[in-house]
Amino acid sequence: MEGLTPIVKKVAQLMSGIIFVYGIYIVVHGHLTPGGAFAGGIILAGAFILLILAFGSEVIRLKKEETGSSITESLSILLTLILAIGGLFIGTKVFFNNYLPKGEVGELISAGLIPIYNILIGIEVAAAIITIFLALVIFKEEEEER
Repeated sequence: MEGLTPIVKKVAQLMSGIIFVYGIYIVVHGHLTPGGAFAGGIILAGAFILLILAFGSEVIRLKKEETGSSITESLSILLTLILAIGGLFIGTKVFFNNYLPKGEVGELISAGLIPIYNILIGIEVAAAIITIFLALVIFKEEEEER
């Protein structure tokens, strides 16, 4: 997969930063506004996919990148599960218990563990979408080599 023209590369660099910041905003404010982990994760993955499409596969080592995104996805799921199991041992012995102290309603830090779950699930969704995209690109490149 070859990269595109310098103009497209520069625009992709500028736009991917804006898209990435917007994705982080959606993930972090997911417990206060509509949206959240899944939507924000998709937006975050879109920022990375835009860069891969603009610069081509020669810029990054796609096989290593696929492994890295797969590991990130697995670690995010593991941390979410550890936090959820922590609810069994702390407080009311409920799986996914929101056992951190809660602040004032409407404030950014007002929901205990829910924003942390949003961030971890947003990372997991972004890594999963990137892994799927990279697997498709790698499969296409191997198919073209034959």
